Amino acid sequence: MTDTVAPESFSVSTDETARVAEHLVEGKTLPLEWYTSPEVAEAEKKAIFASSWHYVGRAADVEETGMFVTADIGDVPIVIVRDRDGSLNAFHNVCRHRAAKVVLDEKGQRRTLQCHYHAWTYGLDGSLKGAPRSASEECFPQQQLGLRKASAQTWGPFLFAHLDDSPADLFDQLGEVPDLIAAAGIDVDDLRFHFRSEYDIACNWKVAMENYLECYHCPTAHPGFSDVLDTQMDAYQLELEHTFAWQNGPLRPLPVNAVPRTEGYTGRDGAVPEGRYFAIFPNLKININPGLPNLSIGPMVPTGPDDCHGILDYFFSADVTQQWIDDMLVFDDQVGVEDRVLVESVQQGIRSGSLTEGRIMLQSEALIGGFQKWVLEKYSEGIRGA
Repeated sequence: MTDTVAPESFSVSTDETARVAEHLVEGKTLPLEWYTSPEVAEAEKKAIFASSWHYVGRAADVEETGMFVTADIGDVPIVIVRDRDGSLNAFHNVCRHRAAKVVLDEKGQRRTLQCHYHAWTYGLDGSLKGAPRSASEECFPQQQLGLRKASAQTWGPFLFAHLDDSPADLFDQLGEVPDLIAAAGIDVDDLRFHFRSEYDIACNWKVAMENYLECYHCPTAHPGFSDVLDTQMDAYQLELEHTFAWQNGPLRPLPVNAVPRTEGYTGRDGAVPEGRYFAIFPNLKININPGLPNLSIGPMVPTGPDDCHGILDYFFSADVTQQWIDDMLVFDDQVGVEDRVLVESVQQGIRSGSLTEGRIMLQSEALIGGFQKWVLEKYSEGIRGA
């Protein structure tokens, strides 16, 4: 029998943190090995994702008593359920018996949460209501065997979860984003879910987020996007806060005497005058395209050091026509196709080992610099070595 050697854990020393922080100020990137290392990917689960709120779906799926949704945050399965008193509960979806998943379905409605393995049954409040043959056990500690608590919170039609049972409020992480979205002409309570898009990308989740955080590449790589929005440096606005960043893209000015086109997506036909694109750290994207009220929201979920899984839930106001939705999605999908080529080529370049670090443009890619500083801060807080 061959002994299995565990991989060496990843840590960031005080000296290394200071060195990398100095490099970031100079415009250098995080060490590129942090985008391919299995040890880094494993450490991020605790240092970054376990300490954050995560978008997990639609609040409408847990509106009524007993309605539930399941999700995964890193390696941890969770279940969110509406209790009989109207409260919204979240638990680690792990049976206290022998650690089987309690709820296997993605969503549904139940009177209790019963484990499929040995029928241990939990109430909607997470307490253990019964376990077969427990009456014959001496001193069976039923009152101590409730599901481990997590947290859930809603914002408009959006549902979020956190692994801790008493984290900081969701809106501390969202910051001013709800107000900025309202100022953009979007009433989130008026939005209606349309559909979910899911896709796999062969790149580290940080590569995907950094691509999202700049439009320096837009004039070259996104001709359709740049035909609608003004992506020139003096027009395209970048804003950075501690827990989020956003980009504001005004409509591209029409040439003098030009006749606006009326077919396809133009962005000029509604109450939303500009494009606004939000990144809430670590990995949540919120997109608002100009035109009629619309919003897409979803995370870039790491699935390995070289891969991630994207989710986007699309919402529109009730009065938006199907034709407008179809036209906007053609526009939106094209940007996604173009971005996939870009980020996968970046991951290949990083994986080659040709470079140890990159060099960003401090003005045009300022949001990347802010994001990388945030990541370094989380690394140093959560996985600092000696």
